[in-house]
Amino acid sequence: MTSETISVSQVAIVGGGPVGLMLALFLDLYGIRSVIFNLDELTRLHPKGNTHSARTMEHYRRLGISQSIRDLGLPKAFPLDIAYFTKLNAWELARIDMPSEMEKMSRVQNAAAADPVPEPILRVNQTYVEKFLLQHASSRPNITIRYGWRVKDFVQYKDEVKLYAEHIEGKHFDEVWHATYMIGCDGGQSFVRSKLGIAYEGTVEAKTGFLTGGMISSYIRVPGIYQGLLQDKAAWMYNIISPMLRMLFISLDGKDDFLFVTQSKLGQTIDDAELIRIAQAGIGTDMEVSVLGNSLWKGGVALVAERFSDGRIYLAGDSAHLFAPTGGFGMNTGIDDTSNLAWKIAASINGWAGDRLMDSYESERRPIALRNTSAARFLTQRVSALSIPENLENADSAGDLVRQKLGAELKVFRSQFSSIGVELGARYDNSPHIINSAPIPDDDFLNYQPSNVPGGRLPHLWITPVPGTRISLFDILGTGFSLLRVGEHLPDVSELLDQAYQRKIPIKIIDLPGYDAWQLYQARLLLVRPDQYIAWKGDKVPDNVGSILDRIIGN
Repeated sequence: MTSETISVSQVAIVGGGPVGLMLALFLDLYGIRSVIFNLDELTRLHPKGNTHSARTMEHYRRLGISQSIRDLGLPKAFPLDIAYFTKLNAWELARIDMPSEMEKMSRVQNAAAADPVPEPILRVNQTYVEKFLLQHASSRPNITIRYGWRVKDFVQYKDEVKLYAEHIEGKHFDEVWHATYMIGCDGGQSFVRSKLGIAYEGTVEAKTGFLTGGMISSYIRVPGIYQGLLQDKAAWMYNIISPMLRMLFISLDGKDDFLFVTQSKLGQTIDDAELIRIAQAGIGTDMEVSVLGNSLWKGGVALVAERFSDGRIYLAGDSAHLFAPTGGFGMNTGIDDTSNLAWKIAASINGWAGDRLMDSYESERRPIALRNTSAARFLTQRVSALSIPENLENADSAGDLVRQKLGAELKVFRSQFSSIGVELGARYDNSPHIINSAPIPDDDFLNYQPSNVPGGRLPHLWITPVPGTRISLFDILGTGFSLLRVGEHLPDVSELLDQAYQRKIPIKIIDLPGYDAWQLYQARLLLVRPDQYIAWKGDKVPDNVGSILDRIIGN
């Protein structure tokens, strides 16, 4: 339609996948209005990522939706093991035991006060979560939904971004939107990044091996497989490894539905009949398989945008960094982007951010994108380089020996499915808005060691405000800054509060007099940002507290 309507929103988000939806929900938490444009009228129907990291689960918890998301997908008692087979009806080479959802949450209920993980990693397919996130976002008063709409152009001015949008089926008048900020969350083929002339930098794996080069993900249904062939072999992920076969079966619902991953020639699909033949070869029988959908992708990529912003326009998620899926870091890194960006946008719109705070989105998040894409590429290279003995399927003593040897090698792949250091250990040590003089902890993407050193995520603590009850400290942190006062002798913080008031910085005081808090934090005062990162610590309010606050908020 040629007529136009004109609308205003504080933030415009291009792309309504999990990253765009989470950005809108974080902004809503801070009372900021946004509009989301998404080409498809519905969330994705084809399964994609399956891993929601411990950090992503904490973000869901901040929004009050973590339990609702844990109720999606696989049954609570379903085994979440990773199993390696020559074929599903043949030899099991190795099994990486992982706790079920029920077992994980039981451990949380009985965890020590300083246990670092209040929200363990969750295996549930992105398709289920996106549908829930859209339903939830649609119920929030600060979020306007424009699914089935294309942003066809945008122009940036000194104080705003002007967007031109059209309905993909032409059922509504075109719309012109004025926004204070615009965020491109529109994926690896980002229109926003392309129009801004921002290129990816990084590597694409040159060697062609499993999970590199041309790949195809298929949504398949195998009726009755868990009641028959897999009755005593239940697992979340099945890796088929043989001299002639490499593929993955990833359980979606613990029943009949799977995400099926295999290789293809780059850019070329495989017809359904051939996919069924390949899947049946991996199963080892000609049992019924139906194909519900296919998606092509390129494996072995580790790409990061050369810039994350241009004036009032920012990139997040796949538009800013493109991952190999190994390790499940891609979507989770994107959601972590939104946690960093949303509070800075809110601070800017609400008038208490300094002129340089918005610039720190790139200086803080781009190094994490480089770190995480590198970790994913390492894991992909290890899988791709796996050597498969030619006699792996031989039914003799030599075959037994090579299967045993390969099984031991596969056990080392546990880090592919449990990289807690990547999930919780990201740090902003080079940020100009972090105040720190203490030694910086080592970065280990496999392991996570809680640290009170500013620049990292606040170590988690369970607290008991009332005898017989226990809550997460994260549940009571403010939507602005939080000032933790730790130990029995609480320092006077009136000067800090006065200086914060002059700068309009919202601060919530939380007193933690208990022994567990002192043992964990080892400092009387910790100033925690809205994204749960420690900005400053000390044992008393320093004389230059005003200049410290100025640095933290970018004045």
